Amino acid sequence: MADARSESHPSVRAQPGQPEERHGHFISEAWAELKKVEWPGQAQVIQGTVVVLIACVVVGTYLYLNDLIWKPVVSKVFLGQ
Repeated sequence: MADARSESHPSVRAQPGQPEERHGHFISEAWAELKKVEWPGQAQVIQGTVVVLIACVVVGTYLYLNDLIWKPVVSKVFLGQ
């Protein structure tokens, strides 16, 4: 059943290249690309999570130790305390 506005006004109908058509085309292409993706398994996700957590702990420890080492230097040299 057609909309009364689209029958009385031809400019209301979707013309090729209008946003409605491009949006649908984009979604269909994106869905096709997602079907090609090789998704990681549970073991890979767990391994990646562990690697990220270990890296966060290492970097956090490094930054904490540097803060402890440089705090007296900054307060004496730059702040004059």
